Amino acid sequence: MAQENLYAQLEALLFVSDEPVSAAELAKIVEARPSEVDSALAFLAHRFADEERGIQLREVAGGWRLYSHPAYHEVIERYIASWDTRTLSQAALETLAIIAYHQPVTRSEINTIRGVGSEGVVSLLVDKGLVRETGRSSSPGNAIIYGTSRTFLERFGLKSLNDLPPLEQFAPDEHTKQVIRDRLSAASGTMASLEMEPTPEQMQQIAEGYEDYDDDDDDYIEELEQ
Repeated sequence: MAQENLYAQLEALLFVSDEPVSAAELAKIVEARPSEVDSALAFLAHRFADEERGIQLREVAGGWRLYSHPAYHEVIERYIASWDTRTLSQAALETLAIIAYHQPVTRSEINTIRGVGSEGVVSLLVDKGLVRETGRSSSPGNAIIYGTSRTFLERFGLKSLNDLPPLEQFAPDEHTKQVIRDRLSAASGTMASLEMEPTPEQMQQIAEGYEDYDDDDDDYIEELEQ
């Protein structure tokens, strides 16, 4: 198979796919050796980056997928209101960050860290497919244990949770960093590592939520009900 033809076939397949596709699966479809496809995908990813194309090819969640270039997100938003983490309320963003950092985690542990009930918010994140039930606790009551999902990795453009920088680095000041440390370590005394690909503005929004969120404010409940 001519190399340029292989590139074109892979690009076409990735264009119509709505989820990451593994190199092995692509190799079967185009009837090429997996090593050829691996090299071709890496080449395409570099080509798109070097040519400053409007799309990027990324390896995420065990496969490859095309994404719009972050530099053009603003113009895309003006064209269509696409799915975005910004559609989540502040309470949902905060809860999602806690689950991602602290997983596996129960609702009671999430409540302990947030200092406020999170049942409705967790259910919302499960409905959106960002969070999933991973099992049940062995403690009395057999509480449901939650973790992030494959969809979470896809939406945030991650290979795995091990790829992300500490959330606290996006905190606006040292006081907020300490608040994040204290709350995330409240349940077990240990912070796990999370890396997200959302914009620094989104990450700072989550960080600022730990400092500015008013536990007596029920606005987030109204947001969930809308």
